[in-house]
Amino acid sequence: MQTQGLLTEIRDGNVVIVVFGTPLQQIEEVNVTEVGQKLVEITDRLTQPLLVLDMTATEFFGSSFIEVLFRVWKQLSLNPAAQLAIVGLQPYCREVLKVTHLDTLWQIFDTQEEASKALNQGLATR
Repeated sequence: MQTQGLLTEIRDGNVVIVVFGTPLQQIEEVNVTEVGQKLVEITDRLTQPLLVLDMTATEFFGSSFIEVLFRVWKQLSLNPAAQLAIVGLQPYCREVLKVTHLDTLWQIFDTQEEASKALNQGLATR
């Protein structure tokens, strides 16, 4: 399912993978609200609380997007079986999550396949 060219949803078993499109190379104040709304809408529709965010196309995000990630996580966490994984992080984005220690809250994988397999098998841990 395409979501306004920004986000694409892919289902793999019980996992929903959200692929960030090339318009989201930079997630800044001008687009963070729309991205946040779309992610919350996707999270609301999940029948299983297993979500992978593929951020391969994203080279920059700021603190406003970290707030979006927390909103999505809080919403997912209403279900004790919730799992959130992030894949394809570019060096800057990976460093932001590391410095803020958020890489200890959410699973970080290199590829969609690794994340989806772990979440589908219940192997990913927070």
